[in-house]
Amino acid sequence: MNVVPRFPFSAYPSGWYAVGFSHELAPGQLVARRFMGRDQVVFRGASGAPAMLDAHCPHMGASLVRGGRVDGDAIRCPMHGFTFDRDGTCIATGYGTKPPPTCRARATRLVEQAGIVLAYHGGAEAPAPSWQPPAPDLTGFTPLRTHTFEGLATHPQETTENSVDLGHLSVVHGYREVKILEPLRADGPYLTTRYQMSRRGFVPGTPRIAAEFTIHVHGLGYSFVEVDVPSHRMQSRHYVLATPTDGEHIDLRVASCIRPTGGPLRHLPLAVVDQTVGRLAFKSFLADVSQDLQIWENKTYVHPPPLAQGDGPVGRYRTWTRQFYGAGG
Repeated sequence: MNVVPRFPFSAYPSGWYAVGFSHELAPGQLVARRFMGRDQVVFRGASGAPAMLDAHCPHMGASLVRGGRVDGDAIRCPMHGFTFDRDGTCIATGYGTKPPPTCRARATRLVEQAGIVLAYHGGAEAPAPSWQPPAPDLTGFTPLRTHTFEGLATHPQETTENSVDLGHLSVVHGYREVKILEPLRADGPYLTTRYQMSRRGFVPGTPRIAAEFTIHVHGLGYSFVEVDVPSHRMQSRHYVLATPTDGEHIDLRVASCIRPTGGPLRHLPLAVVDQTVGRLAFKSFLADVSQDLQIWENKTYVHPPPLAQGDGPVGRYRTWTRQFYGAGG
């Protein structure tokens, strides 16, 4: 067995990563984020679109988060009044003079979809994105319920691998009768597979739930699972969003929503469905994720793993992930 240090690849793989949920970013608000080893400021300007810049003014280093303010679609430095647009261009000084041409804040490309704000990280080899995750159709679903696990000592390579590690589903989460319905398929930065299982009900003493899971993985930072429960006439969407903050930690954002497909619940207002079934479903989802946290934070990375029948397509997943590390690993 070849046990290698944690981790034998870049802490910052390329791809799209969540830097917040839409409801966390009100117009005019400044939010501090640690992203790929850099301090950032995220804000929503007058146009409604979010933006993210380096958190310190490139003029003389003042914090744009502490004391800065949103001015239209730009952000104004508290020290000298230098103002930067969403692309990082200095559009004004505090003195009414011409901005220095070299005074530019580093900007990160963002997209906002389905209530999630995503930032692109490409590194030197791919500074501009050639792809982005498609926006899922959430028509008829309840609003997203969200939670963030901050500062986990792990890597997106590990958290995303859980989606194809079928063996741990029964051992860690108590799933039963796990069966692959569609084999793993990879297409560029996209990976998908489909399986079925049964699990305990949301409420103790209720019948077990039989469900079908379709996994959608877009890079190492953006995954969502379509869950269909025909017996309960219910569908849910679960999001797992792992974002590197520094070389050793990630913030793990999770979210879920549900949609009745028939039965009495279909005739109820979504707010009522959310407060009843949605609340219980999200509580169960958080419990599942919490069972993984201690394992992620304390495991080392074994490669290649001596796989056994029942592990799932872990080997194919690891081959697929190489594209996000570039030539330097």
